Amino acid sequence: MRRPPFISRLLQKIAPTIGATVHLEPKYGYVGQIIYPNGHNRYFRATTLDINTTGAAKLAKDKGYCAYFLNKEGFPTPPGEAFFSKEWAEHIRSDRTIDAAWVYAEKLGLPVFVKPNSKSQGKGVEKVASKEDFYRALNSIFEYDKVALVQRPVAGKDYRIVVLDNEVISAYERIPLAVVGDGVSNLRELLDRKQAGFIAIGRDTLLKKNDPRIQAHLVRNGREVDAVPLHNERVSLLDNANLSTGGESVDVTEIIHPLFADIAISVTKKMGLRLCGVDIIVDGDISQAPQSQPNNYWVIEINSSPGLDHYAAIGKKQEEIVEKLYTKVLIAMGK
Repeated sequence: MRRPPFISRLLQKIAPTIGATVHLEPKYGYVGQIIYPNGHNRYFRATTLDINTTGAAKLAKDKGYCAYFLNKEGFPTPPGEAFFSKEWAEHIRSDRTIDAAWVYAEKLGLPVFVKPNSKSQGKGVEKVASKEDFYRALNSIFEYDKVALVQRPVAGKDYRIVVLDNEVISAYERIPLAVVGDGVSNLRELLDRKQAGFIAIGRDTLLKKNDPRIQAHLVRNGREVDAVPLHNERVSLLDNANLSTGGESVDVTEIIHPLFADIAISVTKKMGLRLCGVDIIVDGDISQAPQSQPNNYWVIEINSSPGLDHYAAIGKKQEEIVEKLYTKVLIAMGK
């Protein structure tokens, strides 16, 4: 069997500490069975664990419908709407095609975010500021997703808050992919160096040097990939802050304000989940109380199977946090 994914290896490691065992599918190790001392069997597939109900987990994967129900329950979300690929629009007899999406984007005011409706880990998420980039980005999304979202950007810090039942078990700020200049190397070379650094620490994040989102981000900010940043100059390369696209994290579990913790727990409950990653943008700092008039935070999306392998690879402290998190998850699943 090839080397199993991170979560499979982690579950195998920690299951014996609670008296459970893990049996992995022998060819890939991607899917497994957790056998508890009480005779219960639970299953997992990659980061999807047997803890959330099917309906709630499916809803969490649909950004458009999820935003609707988040709003229904009183949680602020960025203004946005869903639009369809040509084929899907024809199938459901809708006029919400890419051209209608562009009209809506102009109404919102550029730049806007475009996102595939059903993907995770930052795939396809891009801030666009021109008609050319808008059509390029949406056409790219429609190659693998029949629904795309167009949203107004909201300013602030990006946080992932992981909730299990009534407890926040991890919270961290997510910082978009960036490099720090040395006064000699160009951005392409610095990105190569960043990739080498990930490999050195065992982080399997693959940075795509030819990602059109990086090029568009640099152009929008008056940069070119061959530019040489100043010594110690930090240059952002992407707008989305997902760790899977090279973002970094700062742990804030110990300083999150109780009211923000309550918001994340409430989101998890209201959306019918037990384990949930709640993604929040805060115009301010998560250590301070949220404002309500007007709101200074937005719930961007939720994740019913928050993968923390990229987070764990950042350092020993993060790895220990993830081990404790999944130990709690394993115990909760067995009840």
